[in-house]
Amino acid sequence: MRQVFLDTETTGLYPAQGHRIIEIAAVEAINRRVTDNHFHVYLNPDREIDAAAQEVHGITLEFLQDKPRFADVVSEFLDFVADAELVIHNAPFDVGFLNSELGKIDRENLEKTAGNIIDTLKMAKDMRPGQRNNLDALCRHYGIDNSKRTLHGALLDAELLAEVYMAMTRGQDSLMMDMLEDEAPQSEEGETSHPIVLKVLSASAEELGEHEAYVKALNKGDNLWQKPFAETTAE
Repeated sequence: MRQVFLDTETTGLYPAQGHRIIEIAAVEAINRRVTDNHFHVYLNPDREIDAAAQEVHGITLEFLQDKPRFADVVSEFLDFVADAELVIHNAPFDVGFLNSELGKIDRENLEKTAGNIIDTLKMAKDMRPGQRNNLDALCRHYGIDNSKRTLHGALLDAELLAEVYMAMTRGQDSLMMDMLEDEAPQSEEGETSHPIVLKVLSASAEELGEHEAYVKALNKGDNLWQKPFAETTAE
């Protein structure tokens, strides 16, 4: 199963007010194992960044002046997330911004490209009602080191989200799957060896006849195995 953990940073809170995405990060996991494959880009928003937003992520407009626009990277981004299960913390926020950017260039909504979208904030609220469930709080709860997160950054947040999600979903089934994968036999090169396939051969008619004769000989012609149950109990 292919999953992509996704996060964005923006110029403000509301795409309806003209705010834009300035950073996208997406981290790939295959069968609950994070890979080295990821998508990460900074974007020129062609507008000012709200002061409050800049305090959160620390990204300046000056830094973004030579960066590509969303239209320049959209094909690469959509190829990366195509048919994957997207895992996003507060998914309505990021998906809303991405769909706004896609709509500006007449592209279909993200839901048309992704295989599925999971909102880990909703999951956390269901699991921990009445508690703080932002990414920092979940890192503390699950014992995940987030000491490098002095500012919000999409790539680091996507990587932390992957760890949080694995901790949130580590039930009995996934734990057993992990154990089986870890215990799989390894070849000398360290690769998992192919499973052994046993071929079952049925006995031939001749072999069955020989077996029946052998059993009769053991019982001196009185084959108890072939008598109905009622006959054997009556004796």
